[in-house]
Amino acid sequence: MRVALDARAEVDVRGIGRYVRCLHDALDETAADGDLVVARRRPLGCDLFHSPWLDGVLLRPGKPQVATLHDLVPLKRRGEYLRTGVRFRLRYLAVQRADRIIVPTAAVAADVRRLLDVPDERLRVIHEAPAPHFVPAAADAIAELRERLALPERFLLWVGGMRHPDPRKRLGELAAAPRTLPLVLAGPAGPWTAELPDVQLTGALSDPDLATLYSAAHALVLPSDDEGFGLTPVEALACGCPVACSDVPALREVLDGRAAFAPPEDVAGLVARAEGLTRPAPAAPPWTWADAARATWDVYRELA
Repeated sequence: MRVALDARAEVDVRGIGRYVRCLHDALDETAADGDLVVARRRPLGCDLFHSPWLDGVLLRPGKPQVATLHDLVPLKRRGEYLRTGVRFRLRYLAVQRADRIIVPTAAVAADVRRLLDVPDERLRVIHEAPAPHFVPAAADAIAELRERLALPERFLLWVGGMRHPDPRKRLGELAAAPRTLPLVLAGPAGPWTAELPDVQLTGALSDPDLATLYSAAHALVLPSDDEGFGLTPVEALACGCPVACSDVPALREVLDGRAAFAPPEDVAGLVARAEGLTRPAPAAPPWTWADAARATWDVYRELA
């Protein structure tokens, strides 16, 4: 079986990029004899096509199509997102026509059923996982990163892309919330972040540096009021970093028993929960990218 995988998003520094890179590698590693994944944006010469991101889903692929849908935030919050043009609507129409739709949580599956009217038999829930290099860092690596980035001894951490404001991430509310520990925001940042009060920005980091930053932090804090999976808290736990997050369906599904929760509207309470956390952190969920890849191969075989 030859599978065309639209791998263009591998260069993305956001979570979508990590998803595509990790899944692609794991598909290659778990492929059976005679199975092959080809990085291709159309299914030419292949038995089926998989778009692991919304931007690659084809309206008329000509072969069976699998689409991964990470969340439906733009449809759930139309007034806050600009991608509402004809091209954007056609992409969701293409998703509705896909032979199988992979989602990271049952929470997203419920959104797909409700907003796109997709029947259960075409939905498959396949969890994501931390990349293999997300493990607790050595003390000397933590000390070197602390000196290089001028990190405080104890700090709260938030990780994600900040090139553009994202209302659901609630970074303004997080920065303004009362706290006793410094707040470090890690990830590529746009000019608007200069308006956030009393925070330290690291900019974009390499994966080894990010794993070390997780290992150094007192806790990861995630105030999002909507998430599709929550990859950063899973990465943090894999590095031994405790997690406090908003009590929203996907995060509760993934992190129940592994994180401290606060109501989405109580950012101050969330920060207080984060500051009160202690190590050792609970273990990350046991799923691996190899598990995700094997489940994805099962989806391919259903169609092939």
